[in-house]
Amino acid sequence: MTQGFQRRDVLRLGAAGAAVLCGGARAQGGNWPTRPVNMIVPFPAGGGTDAFARPLSAQFSKVTGQTLVIDNRGGAGGTVGASIAAKAQPDGYTLFMGAVHHAIAPSIYPKLDYDIEKDFVPLMLLANVPQVVVVNPKRVTATTLQEFVAAAKRNPGKLNYGSAGSGTSHHLAGELFKLQTGTFITHIPYRGAGPALSDLIAGNVDLMFDGLGSSAQHIKGGRIKALMVAGAKRNPAFPDVPCAAEVGLPDYTVTTWYGLWAPKGTPADMQARIVDEMKKALATDELKAIWAQNGSEIPSLTMASYGGFVNSEVKRWASVVKASGAKLE
Repeated sequence: MTQGFQRRDVLRLGAAGAAVLCGGARAQGGNWPTRPVNMIVPFPAGGGTDAFARPLSAQFSKVTGQTLVIDNRGGAGGTVGASIAAKAQPDGYTLFMGAVHHAIAPSIYPKLDYDIEKDFVPLMLLANVPQVVVVNPKRVTATTLQEFVAAAKRNPGKLNYGSAGSGTSHHLAGELFKLQTGTFITHIPYRGAGPALSDLIAGNVDLMFDGLGSSAQHIKGGRIKALMVAGAKRNPAFPDVPCAAEVGLPDYTVTTWYGLWAPKGTPADMQARIVDEMKKALATDELKAIWAQNGSEIPSLTMASYGGFVNSEVKRWASVVKASGAKLE
């Protein structure tokens, strides 16, 4: 009889221990974050990614009470930072804020040591903004896109454009532009959109195919001039800038999107918790206003839907790379 009770007691204790462990696993995601969260941004400070990452960090801290640390790791068109993030501990305290560039990279970087679709968990789309064709008004006298195209055709190779690096959307947008306009413009890659934009403003390059998020304040300040929004309609933030369809390029649609991933192996309950807390930050009036100023709406794609979107973008940009013959420089 005593032995029976002892055996039942052991079983009950074992079951209770398992319940505690399971409860602890659930609490792991439910209590997140209990300490500062590191978010790797794979470009130098000052670029388009930063234009969204830093306001997001500020609002995240307000809604969670924990700091979201921006960790800028630039290089190789955003692939250096992506590689670091892919190898991070999947504990929910290292996140990765990538961009459309990471859907392009598999087609143009032949020896990546990570796979954006296999080594990461897709969490959510954070922002989606059209690209804009911007020039330095002191270097480029053209005031319309048509005038710029005419000048480029008269002077093949003499005009140049800066990009965030080979294989980024800035680079591919330029190659697509050259294909569709029959022009040749020299590509000058930088280690991120921030340095490229700084050189455009300084007058060291002529042109840039940039995300509206990073160019917006400089367009409004008159430091650079927007010739075209790369899409089928004008952007509400810049109603006076014509869209591609209006200037004879109906098929020229390029958007710069920014998304959030976690390293593969991050617990499912924690993934859901991260998405929930980020949604709260995105829903604040402060972020809604900043997103609108940068020409973006608040996207609604999360997790599986976002993963499907990334997959479609990988395929789309592979076809652009093939058609343009774009290569690393």
